[in-house]
Amino acid sequence: MFQGVGGEGSESGHLRAFPIPSLEPRAAVAREMLLAALEDLSQEQLKRFRHKLRDAPMDGRSIPWGRLERADAVDLTEQLTHFYGPEPALDVARKTLKKADVRDVAARLKAQRLHRLGSSSSALLSLSEYKKKYREHVLRQHAKVKERNARSVKINKRFTKLLIAPGGAALEDEALRPAEEPEPEPERARRSDTRTFNRLFRRDEEGQRPLTVVLQGPAGIGKTMAAKKILYDWAAGKLYQGQVDFAFFMPCGELLERPGTRSLADLILDQCSDRCAPVRQMLAQQQRLLFILDGADELPAPGSPEAEPCTDPFQAASGAQVLGGLLSKTLLPSALLLVTTRAAAPERLQGRLCSPQCAEVCGFSDKDKKKYFYKFFQDEWRAKRAYRFVKENETLFALCFVPFVCWIVCTVLRQQLQLGRDLSRTSKTTTSVYLLFIASVLGSAGADGTRVQEELRKLCRLAREGVLRHQAQFTEQDLERLQLRGSKVQTPFLNKKELPGVLETEVTYQFIDQSFQEFLAALSYLLEDKGASGAPTGSVGTLLHKDAELRGHLALTTRFLFGLLSAERMRDIERHFGCVVTEHVKQEVLRWVQGQGCSRMTSDGKEEAEGLEDVVEPEEEEEEETNSGLELLYCLYETQEDAFVRQALLSLPELLLERVCFSRMDMGVLSYCVRCCPAGQALKLVSCRLVATQEKKKKSLMKRLQGGSRSTKKKLPVSLLRPLCEAMTDQQCGLSSLTLASVELSEQSLQELRAVKTAKPDLVILHPALDSSLKPLEGFTSVL
Repeated sequence: MFQGVGGEGSESGHLRAFPIPSLEPRAAVAREMLLAALEDLSQEQLKRFRHKLRDAPMDGRSIPWGRLERADAVDLTEQLTHFYGPEPALDVARKTLKKADVRDVAARLKAQRLHRLGSSSSALLSLSEYKKKYREHVLRQHAKVKERNARSVKINKRFTKLLIAPGGAALEDEALRPAEEPEPEPERARRSDTRTFNRLFRRDEEGQRPLTVVLQGPAGIGKTMAAKKILYDWAAGKLYQGQVDFAFFMPCGELLERPGTRSLADLILDQCSDRCAPVRQMLAQQQRLLFILDGADELPAPGSPEAEPCTDPFQAASGAQVLGGLLSKTLLPSALLLVTTRAAAPERLQGRLCSPQCAEVCGFSDKDKKKYFYKFFQDEWRAKRAYRFVKENETLFALCFVPFVCWIVCTVLRQQLQLGRDLSRTSKTTTSVYLLFIASVLGSAGADGTRVQEELRKLCRLAREGVLRHQAQFTEQDLERLQLRGSKVQTPFLNKKELPGVLETEVTYQFIDQSFQEFLAALSYLLEDKGASGAPTGSVGTLLHKDAELRGHLALTTRFLFGLLSAERMRDIERHFGCVVTEHVKQEVLRWVQGQGCSRMTSDGKEEAEGLEDVVEPEEEEEEETNSGLELLYCLYETQEDAFVRQALLSLPELLLERVCFSRMDMGVLSYCVRCCPAGQALKLVSCRLVATQEKKKKSLMKRLQGGSRSTKKKLPVSLLRPLCEAMTDQQCGLSSLTLASVELSEQSLQELRAVKTAKPDLVILHPALDSSLKPLEGFTSVL
């Protein structure tokens, strides 16, 4: 078996026509040959060799004369291999022997190397030469990306800029800020161009550069595409020049599912054009390496045995241990890390990361949505017509800030336009948009409609099995087991991936997007009554009653499940799949929500009775409960069914959200749920941030030239509270009190709250800055 960098037992490497030693044996062979060559020299020849070696710099460096002056053959071998690396040292020695006029020894060394190590152009290259070769390799490998329909397109042609806002996960510091200390003005979101990517690793006021940057955002927002674009732009010489010599893309989900053990050096070699790259020289300058860890939220929770971090880059270990070592900085502590994660996951990474700088991927701006449509359709007439339709549908247009949702909308619209139809259904949630895509696939099936329906059921089963097992990669055997290989649903829903294996190419499949796998998993619960023999094991209770650690992993599936339970969506499912969807799943979900309220009240009473026995543990539980509270509101919002939401909220007399940095979407979700509040409901916001991040817009040249001469009135930051205030004055809202503790409010927000108190005198609003004086508020009108 081919032995990888990790030594014996490593399963890494590619199939070769003849055995090639792994890196450790190659290094030993190289040292042995070098020592034998130098021991063949006379004292006079050795003296000339030392002098020529001093004057023969490689990669701009040479061994200091003090280490060479009295060195014998053994010392010279040690110095050469340590300074240049084992195999490059052979090349340096051979060239130096020729300069010292010891050509016979140089020729023997060349012949022995070819015989024992084989020809390797990479090993003959200096590190600086290999940098160029590696960049060219990355440019070739990542010039194209696969579309979700398996088409390959150029990354520069498909990539549309996203909004990236600084901060994001650093809310803890803001929540702990003293009340009297003013909140700094929020930095605007910037479009993801080269300048913005370069700013990710910029130095702070004290000259310190972050070693870890976290890009966070919801599913489908474009984190992976942004990470790949960063790698491509680095290889093209546009990013981190003078800072990063080598950059490596690490897909966490894929590496976690790969069987066997591998070292970090093995993973690096997998990304090189051959397995003779100067890995030791690369790792010797770890401060000039960038590792892009895509999907770090897939890693197991810290503290579990399988997550014990690795400390040696040449030690064969599991994917979780190698990735965990990079994240926790026990492995290559000086290397740069760019980590992508879902917005709900940073808490799971908090204990691992070392002083991370966080940024939030906010999706498309309105301007970039339009650009995406024109890139997708290419035909200007169709692009203009599709964009105009979506722009007129306010809710659908708002949802298109998520690139994956934008892709689904464009895909469905393209099909409708080709058939000469229009998209007439209004979509208010991500669930309804995803269901539109299902409908478009079924609608194009024609006479094969019944067959495609059955295949979709099986696909939902595959998705559900994968979600419950934390599995995103599927084998050909998985597809054959469910009779999905070569099916009508394989191409539109699954991407095929071929990975070089030890003996043969390994073929795997994954869903077009992880969020779509989670959507199909949720859909399976509503389809399981039909064909019981093919139904996956486990009821909806299995999903809802998972422990706290898995809830973050299953959160999006749960959210989709709620969205599919609205009366309108259930009718859509019955129409598309030709089946009757029973109410038992909906009732079970409602009982689970009601149980959430009971368990919280019980745990609160227990805590008061027993007191705080541990200083750290209650804080962790509180943070987890807070996050699940916001996630529960997202689930209720996804239903868009007022009566169901009101019934669910009856079991939660007090809604408590703590340490939440509200986005516009968060506030929209909260506002909808508040509008549906039953009578007597209370809402508490504690240590939350309510200032919206704004898009950074470039001024035109004329405006910049006129900027010094014209005085312009500065606009106040847009208040996030307005939709909440409008919800509180809605006739059906039964909210009785709103408490804002340790929450900084702008003057505009205070005016809006005073207007709410005027419109609803019985509503109690508690905040230190509120008083009885009321000021007129332009643009705000009560809906009463």
